[in-house]
Amino acid sequence: MPSSALALIISETILVFSCYILAGYATLDLSSDIFLWEDGGWWRVALVALFILLGLYFNDLYDTYRIPSRTVLLQQFCLVLGLAFLLQALLSYGRWDVIVPRRIMLYGSLLVLVFAPLWRIVYTGAVRTAAGAQKVLFLGTSPAVREIIHSLQERPELGMAPIGFMDLENRSEPLDGLPCLGLMNDVREAVAEYHPDRIVVGAMERRGALPIDQLLELRFSGIPIEDSAATYETVFHRVSLRELRPSQLVFSVELVPRRIMVAAQSIYSWTLGIIGVILALPLMLLVALATKLSSKGPVFYRQIRTGKYGAPFTLYKFRSMRTDAEVASGAVWASKDDPRITPVGRWLRKLRLDEIPQLFNVIRGEMSLVGPRPERPEFVHILEEKIPYYRQRLCVKPGITGWAQINYKYGDTMEDVATKLEYDLYYIKNLAPSLDAYILFHTAKTVLLGRGAQ
Repeated sequence: MPSSALALIISETILVFSCYILAGYATLDLSSDIFLWEDGGWWRVALVALFILLGLYFNDLYDTYRIPSRTVLLQQFCLVLGLAFLLQALLSYGRWDVIVPRRIMLYGSLLVLVFAPLWRIVYTGAVRTAAGAQKVLFLGTSPAVREIIHSLQERPELGMAPIGFMDLENRSEPLDGLPCLGLMNDVREAVAEYHPDRIVVGAMERRGALPIDQLLELRFSGIPIEDSAATYETVFHRVSLRELRPSQLVFSVELVPRRIMVAAQSIYSWTLGIIGVILALPLMLLVALATKLSSKGPVFYRQIRTGKYGAPFTLYKFRSMRTDAEVASGAVWASKDDPRITPVGRWLRKLRLDEIPQLFNVIRGEMSLVGPRPERPEFVHILEEKIPYYRQRLCVKPGITGWAQINYKYGDTMEDVATKLEYDLYYIKNLAPSLDAYILFHTAKTVLLGRGAQ
């Protein structure tokens, strides 16, 4: 998570909490201290603040800093606060000691509605202003460079502002509105004139074309110079296959998962898998009953998948397709609105309830909670031949959910598979408990909002 996003979450947490505390002191007068310190008011307010922050998260208000419409922003805050009132109403039917008094809830929410959107506008403006501080000069116009330039212009919150590019020849036409600042051999003069804070080098222009002596001089003068592949990862959070070379996989330790992280993942995945099976058992019984009553066939669907280092294992899911789904066609990818899916199975897939039995695979050590999607052996052999570095995703256990699943749409084309592989390689490179926690939390958000997969 970017530091700017974390700072926004922390600041809005303090702001929302303060609004309700201020409302308490304004409405309860002398009894406010009794409410806060003796009646557990701090915890009640904290519960409301937590629910509001979760509501903002589920409305994607922490995914981007762009505010396309202040009216829409205000509507989103109204929706979140309305749900907070609904939650308080539901709690009032049960435990009275966890709800906030009506006047505090009303006036505190009004303060939030005024100051929270205002703070969001001020904060995003400050981030945009600060983001323009780091000026980036590009050497070359490789496809990766073009993608980076386009994304940086769309997302100023990333903290990099393109100022221009230099190429093997002078170009009169701009690149995505970015001017050509001359030939690459004149990079020293361009740096003296435009004062970039960073230089990004496109891989296509490396061999025999780069002014190495000038770049060395600039590098030792303190200007950061990096390969476009590194910038690509920073911007898109995935590894560019076009920029990836075999030597990087052989000699670089960064693209290999750290053993201590892999060992830690095995421990907490197994522990959470046990807890998950216990908590999901009543739901699993209901799903099993619905599956059995809605269509003929077994409750569970067993299928051979490819695991770590290519080892095959049996994956368990609740059956969501007809039993004769692949009798005539053989092994094929699922597609949108697949006619082979049963009516109950369609809901199971939408809510991802069909994935729950994979917790047994986690307990057995064949899968992790988070990792690349486990693919069928028939497809793995085909994809290895058509997509470079596809086999490298098998160096870790497959997962129930993953970085690719939460960042990219479901797709059944080779281009989609290649893009997901880029996300998988990025995940393998950055495997850590914090990243797994983020993916699990984001997956829960996807399920609760009904953004299921096929």
